Amino acid sequence: MVNRPLRHRARVFVGAALAVLMLSLAAVPAAATASPPTLNKVDAAAGWLARQLVDGERFEVVYDGVAYPDQGLTLDAVFAFAAAKAADTNAANAMSWLAQPAVITGYIGDGTEAYAGATAKLALGAQVRGLNPATFGGVDLLARLSSLLTPSGRYSDRSAFGDYSNAFTQSFAVLALDRAGGAPSSAVAFLAASRCADGGFPLLFAQPTCVSDVDATALAVQALLAADRPLVAASAAQWLVSVQGGDGSFAANGVTNANSTGLAAQALFAAGRSPAWLRARQFLVSLQVTCTGAPADRGAIAYTPGEFDAGTAARATAQAVPGMAGAGYATSSATGAHTAAPVLACAPW
Repeated sequence: MVNRPLRHRARVFVGAALAVLMLSLAAVPAAATASPPTLNKVDAAAGWLARQLVDGERFEVVYDGVAYPDQGLTLDAVFAFAAAKAADTNAANAMSWLAQPAVITGYIGDGTEAYAGATAKLALGAQVRGLNPATFGGVDLLARLSSLLTPSGRYSDRSAFGDYSNAFTQSFAVLALDRAGGAPSSAVAFLAASRCADGGFPLLFAQPTCVSDVDATALAVQALLAADRPLVAASAAQWLVSVQGGDGSFAANGVTNANSTGLAAQALFAAGRSPAWLRARQFLVSLQVTCTGAPADRGAIAYTPGEFDAGTAARATAQAVPGMAGAGYATSSATGAHTAAPVLACAPW
């Protein structure tokens, strides 16, 4: 995904390969009595992620020594908690934080400034939590999003800083509006028409050369399946299978990583590509810190194979968990989630 100027870094979706370069997290340890042991790898990952939230409610990104709210990563954690059916208390706290006037305005804009991708992702987060996106934080997110639909069918930002909308924007908009009763046919058609000749989808629209991107394709597959465009989605899922590594992994910018693999795993599961999903899931599991790792890191998903880096693990874990759980954006729900943030069961449990 694409970065805005500094003051807007938290307002847009940031691609995995760019975001991990900025991520620095403050962790608040949870009491052991509130963290039941679990052998379930998805639960353990969600529990670790919950314990990284600042004040148990949010993520922040630090740039030049200044901490900025990271609403996008916080929403990724909300999706992960719903997928794992765990850490429901933290997810509720996160949504309450996101609904605060300064936080929501800083993310989606004040109305005059309006960011389509952030608005769509926040609306989807509200839906996953069983909240009404038409009244979230005093804002009708669905109406705001609809106001950003252009005649071409593309959702675009309304901003003095330029239009940073991309394929993530379009897919999240289609997903959120489909869950609200149906996405406009022009929006679905625009997304479908943006695919490259090889069947995958680009991150940025209207480029001289259409280059398929794993993350963008994974989101597009889910959006197109939700919007009843199965043939286009199937072609895109086939492209994902064609670029999957022998170890089940996926790469972005030449780097094999958990973020892209997690998103691809969601799409493969949604598209019914079970063998490919299982290979992706196994790769993600192989990145999880086990009982041989430091106690504070156990359950986390590393960004890449090799040495564990706490600075990149939060986003990697947040995007890996839904893929590991087989929970796509179109149907994900927090209903039935447990309140606690589990810990990986190790001795002396």
